[in-house]
Amino acid sequence: MDQSRIAAQTSEFAGLMQRAQSLAQRAGANAAAKASGQEFSVLDAGTIAQAYARAGMQLATDPFALSRFQMQVMTDTTKAWMNAWTGGASEKGDRRFRDDRWNGDPLSRGLRDVHLAIENAAEQLIGDLPDNDKDSLRVRFYTRQLLSALSPANYLALNPVARDRFLETEGRSLLDGFSNLLDDLERGDGRLDINMTDRQAFEVGRDLAVTEGQVIWQNELMQLIHYAPLTETQFKRPLLFVPPWINKYYIFDMKPENSMVRYMLEQGHSVFLISWVNPTKQHASLSFEDYMRLGPLEALDKITEATGEKEFDILGFCIGGILVTATLAYMAAKGDKRVKTATTLATMVDFTDVGEIGVFIDRDRLKVLREHMAEKGYLENHHLQDMFSMIRENDLIWSFHVMNYLMGRKPPAFDLLFWNGDSTRLPAAMLLWYLEKIYIENGLRKPGHLTMDGVSIDISKIKIPFYVLATKEDHIAPWQSIYPTTGLLGGKTSFVLGGSGHIAGVINPPGKRPKYGFWSGDSYPDNPNEWLAEAEKHEGSWWPHWADWIASHSPGKKVAAYHPEAGKLPIIEPAPGSYVRAD
Repeated sequence: MDQSRIAAQTSEFAGLMQRAQSLAQRAGANAAAKASGQEFSVLDAGTIAQAYARAGMQLATDPFALSRFQMQVMTDTTKAWMNAWTGGASEKGDRRFRDDRWNGDPLSRGLRDVHLAIENAAEQLIGDLPDNDKDSLRVRFYTRQLLSALSPANYLALNPVARDRFLETEGRSLLDGFSNLLDDLERGDGRLDINMTDRQAFEVGRDLAVTEGQVIWQNELMQLIHYAPLTETQFKRPLLFVPPWINKYYIFDMKPENSMVRYMLEQGHSVFLISWVNPTKQHASLSFEDYMRLGPLEALDKITEATGEKEFDILGFCIGGILVTATLAYMAAKGDKRVKTATTLATMVDFTDVGEIGVFIDRDRLKVLREHMAEKGYLENHHLQDMFSMIRENDLIWSFHVMNYLMGRKPPAFDLLFWNGDSTRLPAAMLLWYLEKIYIENGLRKPGHLTMDGVSIDISKIKIPFYVLATKEDHIAPWQSIYPTTGLLGGKTSFVLGGSGHIAGVINPPGKRPKYGFWSGDSYPDNPNEWLAEAEKHEGSWWPHWADWIASHSPGKKVAAYHPEAGKLPIIEPAPGSYVRAD
């Protein structure tokens, strides 16, 4: 490297250090506030310590457990080092170490295989803890977090790929990585807001959410979008999309090639969609019941005003699907039969086993959360992002740590991750009721346990056909926890299991190169694994299967297409509307 380049990089490094000094104070203040309990954190040191203490007492009942663990670690790590230097068998298949350079020298290979051996031994040790126990779940979860953080892939000196890039770029990658780190800290105002995609590559209304439509109604909680038809005739019953309000609605309307809204318009459906507001302090008192009354119930009324139709199909995703299910139970109790079919995507109604999300939520944390939201009136969006990222820490945290900071690269443009980062706040009243009544008390599956707008509800009274989609690798709503829906509803349920995870498995459009297949079956034993063993595997997207299912429940001839401009409600503004653009 010539002297001028050295001088330039030295000057750049000095500038980065000045930025770092100003950020260090903010980052330290954030960390101190969380450690002292002054600021809400998804991590609770006291709860974690208690879980490990109780787990330790449980393991102490087997006096040989720890010695077996120590012997296994010693044996497996010794074998790993010997194989690394002699060319023996090696660990393979972990995506953190997929680059061939991890096999390129004995030191890198040994570090990798020793780490994997320790992870395996720890998994076996704590695997003996009781299942379905909150303390055991926390110990498994946080032990994995610690070991994932200690992976040699996460350290410049130990990662051969990052070391090579450092040498190839003559130190440029380290400066770029430091700059990326400071950018993420500045964006989070001292909190590390990891950049997962090129945030400049997309703009809502320009690249995403571009399907033509009009906002035909709005209230303080939602805007109702009516999409322009793409066929001359349409099914008589309008189809209402109810998205989750944890993120923006356009998960249903991404790029044209993976837009579910566009796909259903092409199949001849008249599509309406709710776009939720991004809550502020003034929305603090909005309840789950308000989401029902001002959301799907008011939307159905307004669709009738716009089109004259009085029968509908409805779809809900994630918490939007929970709202749809509760709303349909309310409608059943009221004798309201307007909805003729329902579809839920990645939606649990039985919270007996919530998976690893359960490590963050109990009554003690609910009390802390209530105190945190008392003044602000809402929960900030980044808390949920942190929780979901920790459940897939190697994919959603450490892989970007390596790319952004060790390699000094910028993440590529990816529309699903852009949407994932465009999350929303949650109003206090709704969130506290939801976590207590639905999540902790599991009230949705208990007849009469929940009351919606003064009406006792029972989901077994829902008699309409239901299409229930789960995804095989879902880390937020495990498919085995969605499957019990088949025995809880009162009508005929069609359960379908898609490939991949919570988002990619749902937004899996038909195309020339279908990424993930799906499973379906007609009989539903109590055990979900028995269902899967007998289910039929299909290649390609589940979307055509779902479209055929809706069509099979839509008797009668199609009608002339419904146009937003021809409806009886005045146009407010073009889609995607203003609510979705609010920060």
